[in-house]
Amino acid sequence: MEDKRLTTVEYLKVNAGVTRAQERTVRETGISIFINGRHLATAMIMPTLIKEFIIGHLFGQRIINSAAEIESITIKGNTAEVSLPRIKKNENVTPAINSDLKVRKEDIFNSVKAILKSEVFAETEAVHSAGLFTRGRETICISEDIGRHNALDKVIGYGLLHDIDFSKTLAASTGRQPAEMIWRCCRANIPIIATKGVPTTLAIDIARKAGLTISGLVRGDTMIIYSHPARIE
Repeated sequence: MEDKRLTTVEYLKVNAGVTRAQERTVRETGISIFINGRHLATAMIMPTLIKEFIIGHLFGQRIINSAAEIESITIKGNTAEVSLPRIKKNENVTPAINSDLKVRKEDIFNSVKAILKSEVFAETEAVHSAGLFTRGRETICISEDIGRHNALDKVIGYGLLHDIDFSKTLAASTGRQPAEMIWRCCRANIPIIATKGVPTTLAIDIARKAGLTISGLVRGDTMIIYSHPARIE
């Protein structure tokens, strides 16, 4: 069966000489999203969990508040047709986290280790990963994509599709964490995000005001907690 995530390309390797070779690299494709017949956006993604990405993207763009608001999604080739009973962009405010979730340090380390086991990354070093974990221990969904935002949209979209209680979840993500990543977690009411990378100053400011815990530079058995450390025991 063809792997939709990868495709084989030929290249020239130049060192002491020139050698022709080939390897597999990550597929990138455009998906054009239409809402009620009107073009919303064209996103460049890795072609996996497309429906989940669309739902997570619409949620992140404040167009929907839940998957139940969507009447239908039809995906044909590189086009996605979404039917909504109404289109009303919600107010651009950062919601406060409403959760009493606490996790162990080991849960932080294990969740980041789990998203770093990507076979695609091991082969290509060309994807980001994101994961969603119940209480930091049970895997709900792990996704990969060429962009960290897309990967997070996919796991949030998966959670929306399956009526996951985000207040009881921990998100893990690769790469740095800019404000848009933290805002997505706040909107979903995900109380903790753990990452191998680091947040920006604006991301830290948003997290501190909203009540979200950021654990960064999670590597081996060390981490830096940038906001609301009481959630990690």
